[in-house]
Amino acid sequence: MTTTFKNQDLAQYIDHTLLKSEATVSDFEKLCKEAVENKFYAICVPGRFVKFCRSQLSSAQIKIACVVGFPHGNQSPKSKAFEASLAISDGADEIDMVISIGAVKEKNWEFVTEDIKCVVQAALGKPVKVILETHLLNQEEKKQSIRCCLQGGAHFIKTSTGFTGGGATLEDISLMKKEADNKIQIKASGGIKTFEQAVALIQAGAHRLGTSSGVQLLNHQTNTGSY
Repeated sequence: MTTTFKNQDLAQYIDHTLLKSEATVSDFEKLCKEAVENKFYAICVPGRFVKFCRSQLSSAQIKIACVVGFPHGNQSPKSKAFEASLAISDGADEIDMVISIGAVKEKNWEFVTEDIKCVVQAALGKPVKVILETHLLNQEEKKQSIRCCLQGGAHFIKTSTGFTGGGATLEDISLMKKEADNKIQIKASGGIKTFEQAVALIQAGAHRLGTSSGVQLLNHQTNTGSY
């Protein structure tokens, strides 16, 4: 591969993520410290911890992304919109929402689009990433879901929650890139554990990486040199 990635380059693609249900305040304090030390682009956290993380990162340039409708996406649009609004008021800079997967399976594209629109409107101009949970969808469902994201005004399409199996694949990123046609950005998330995998996903078209292994990825790069 011809592209050379250094620590600071890769770090700026990473949303340093902590979404485990058993995570405590001390875990999120550690997450924020790691984000500052490694100069990650953002952290990604549940709504309960947005305000705390904002207090920890008050003097840093690191963004805070908050998940909405997580992890199954089957909340009502109004419920997701309320979550998003509360997260923004607590200090979130970005929203990562889960698509209504059941509505996708029903081919209820009007509902899917409206669900996205509700969150986009509630986010008040902040970037909204829509999690498709790609491994649960067939090719046509993925394509139509991307169209709904475009129609709904989303800023990113995202592969996975990491909570229902599956994860980011080169095939899905390539499909997203083709269907998005540079009209929306792409976030690869789920199962990103190695430096080589991270670089390959970026080269396939990902603009952002969601991973809980960001520190390990950078440590690997430090130990082995530029890639």
